[in-house]
Amino acid sequence: MALFKTLQFILNHPLTKHDKWQTVIRYAKWQLYFKVNPHPVLHPFVENTRLIASKGLTGAVFNIYTGLHEFEDMAFMMHTLRPEDTFVDVGANIGSYTILAAGVVGCKTIAIEPIPRTFEILRQHIYLNNIDSLVTLHNLGIGSENGSLKFTRSLDTINHVATDHERDVVEVRIEKLDDLINKPPMMIKIDVEGFEKEVLQGSNRILTEHGLKAIIIELNGSGKRYGYSDEEIHNHLSTLGFHPFKYEVFERRLVPMEHYGEHNTIYIRDIEAIEHRIKSARPISILNKKL
Repeated sequence: MALFKTLQFILNHPLTKHDKWQTVIRYAKWQLYFKVNPHPVLHPFVENTRLIASKGLTGAVFNIYTGLHEFEDMAFMMHTLRPEDTFVDVGANIGSYTILAAGVVGCKTIAIEPIPRTFEILRQHIYLNNIDSLVTLHNLGIGSENGSLKFTRSLDTINHVATDHERDVVEVRIEKLDDLINKPPMMIKIDVEGFEKEVLQGSNRILTEHGLKAIIIELNGSGKRYGYSDEEIHNHLSTLGFHPFKYEVFERRLVPMEHYGEHNTIYIRDIEAIEHRIKSARPISILNKKL
């Protein structure tokens, strides 16, 4: 993000917008630190979890600036999951969602990240937070067929399946989610920079399992690079009984949406069960606030 967009984002974030001066100070402090110190540093995340922060790690740094980078989606996940559940993190990046699911909620988590360098940071986060007994790691990509594909590897949180004109790439093994996991998860997060349709096509069995109640999926038009539309994905999920909702975190209220959002969208099947979960979830402390 450019400077203006970054400041606009963090100053209007639900957890920081009422304390703008402290937010600016926190931002300036970390910018100065990254300029004078090239070494990673450990930083508190949510409750007893920690993140490795260093320049260029957007997935960690924006959580430090705001408390929860993807506020509604991360809060929804923590309020919905329980220790007896399984959560699948497709496109885990450095593991922010995985840390919250396993480290804060305490549920079993399957974290999948294709880029080797990013996967190594994910692995470090798992051991740093002592959640290796709960997390199963896979250094591979998810698609509609088993095989291999080339991925970009130097674009941080927006690495993706490479197109023909992209050169700084790495070849990665691809598997169908249906072949990778046996027991259906309670929730799946899918953040694969436009490859979402391929992921869903390789997850036909899992998507029809009654135990899967919620999907957090990124729909921001990135699928165009592969000839896919977000509308196709929305229609496919709708036929399976999943419907889009907006989560109002502080009220713990799910609001039906007529369409998907511009970034992540929460799709839910069995709304009554999910509403009961979020209403009965324990409070979670972040930046001196209770969610």
